[in-house]
Amino acid sequence: MTDAEYIELALKLARRGLGWTSPNPMVGAVLVKDDRNIGQGYHRRFGGNHAEINALQNAHADPSGATLYVTLEPCCHYGKTPPCVEAIIKNRIKKVVIGTLDPNPLVNGKSVRILTEHGIETRVGVLAEECRALNAPHFKLMTTGQPLVTLKFAQTLDGRIATARGDSRWISSEEFRKRAHRLRAVNDAILVGINTVLADNPQLTVRLVRGRSPTRVILDSKLRIPLDCEIIKTRDVAPVMIAATAQADKEKASRLLKVGIDILEVRPDESGAIDLKHLLQLLGQRNISSLLVEGGARVITSFLRQKLADRVVVAVAPRILGKGIAAVGDLDIVQLSQAFKLTFQKITRAGEDIVIEARIDRSAA
Repeated sequence: MTDAEYIELALKLARRGLGWTSPNPMVGAVLVKDDRNIGQGYHRRFGGNHAEINALQNAHADPSGATLYVTLEPCCHYGKTPPCVEAIIKNRIKKVVIGTLDPNPLVNGKSVRILTEHGIETRVGVLAEECRALNAPHFKLMTTGQPLVTLKFAQTLDGRIATARGDSRWISSEEFRKRAHRLRAVNDAILVGINTVLADNPQLTVRLVRGRSPTRVILDSKLRIPLDCEIIKTRDVAPVMIAATAQADKEKASRLLKVGIDILEVRPDESGAIDLKHLLQLLGQRNISSLLVEGGARVITSFLRQKLADRVVVAVAPRILGKGIAAVGDLDIVQLSQAFKLTFQKITRAGEDIVIEARIDRSAA
């Protein structure tokens, strides 16, 4: 097998950690000696052994003189676990092939230098694009300080998310609703506006599939959230953060804090609403690397208008409503050349719905 084929195997291993490793990245590792795979592993969950350590512990032959294939540069600092470079050196690994460098400033290029100084041959940049794509949220957080933002919504063929009277249950199929819960499980946090909370009283937890529930983030500049709503009732299931401004009711903020709700004081924008860019910075400081935005329409439009969204996942249902609530509102676009450019990454079916996953080219808007 070639270096690329072993890194591809390591990528497949790494994907098994999806939804469990954050705020750490997903990483896979393969040990090869005498053209034989003698051990492999992946980072299973945050706080546990890293991929390199699991591969070494799973080795069924002496790893000295072996080549280690790993999707992301090994760590060289103490965190939840000791540095992986120490174990690599201690086990006398001969060569390390790395998919891509880690953008984490505590690591970036430092591990490669340490390995080289200890006489270990290194090769960097095998399937680098694929390795970076695997951990897009980690790369976004480390390079910008903000989480990767995905907008998710279900709409009719003519772009409506609800009737003119607000009826929206259910536009999407049961199959897509399960997929939406899977999306929740692989994101660190989920965000909605207070109007969605008041109208639908959602839990925003993972229930239809296996996985961890994300942190719930509510845009609520004036703290209008009811103390008896489902999100507050289920605070023991998953953390709750409420983004409010300094103008919010101090007494209510105190009551929320007493029951374990985290209040984020966010700068207001020109209209007095939450400054979304400031909020993303605050979430990044809390190691939230991926954010799923579920609405409503005003929130989705605001993220697009301010060029803060990275991806969209849209279910298109085989229905036409005509007059109704549009999924996306006014973006101040007057010429076609100003339109947001999307790169379709995947188009699939979920029940009777068509599901489009796309990357947003914010620079083209």
